[in-house]
Amino acid sequence: MSVKEKSTIVLFSGDMDKAIAAFIIANGAAAYDHEVTIFFTFWGLNALRKDELVPTKKGFLERMFGKMMPRGVNKMGLSKMNFGGMGPKMIKHLMKKHNVLTLPQLIELAQEQGVKLVACTMTMDLLGLQKEELLNGIDYAGVGAYLGDATDAKVNLFI
Repeated sequence: MSVKEKSTIVLFSGDMDKAIAAFIIANGAAAYDHEVTIFFTFWGLNALRKDELVPTKKGFLERMFGKMMPRGVNKMGLSKMNFGGMGPKMIKHLMKKHNVLTLPQLIELAQEQGVKLVACTMTMDLLGLQKEELLNGIDYAGVGAYLGDATDAKVNLFI
């Protein structure tokens, strides 16, 4: 019996293009039968946020963070050439033109392939994000759990 190769990705960035890259790499590794973990921390957690507003009880600062951060992948900007929101529209158009899966489709594919999506609980506490605000079917853990996965992985990426 062969042991599966392992790959881990830390998604720290809240930029759409970086999230797309993380999910393309994760899906590619999963297709090669790797055991893949994506650990979402700080602004990367925005890729796991639901598009709709979920009513929750929060303090003032947590509510402000929630309002300032993009709610879901369709509200994320680009790292370069955002052009006041036109950049993401252009990228989405090009992706459709070239038959590239959208970011929501890439996330769904990752879940179907068994990619472990892990939300950093410490960052959730800092930013005031609650489980109800994030996508279904994800895991919640701290850095220790990520390090456990990363220790055995041959590929560890920080995006």
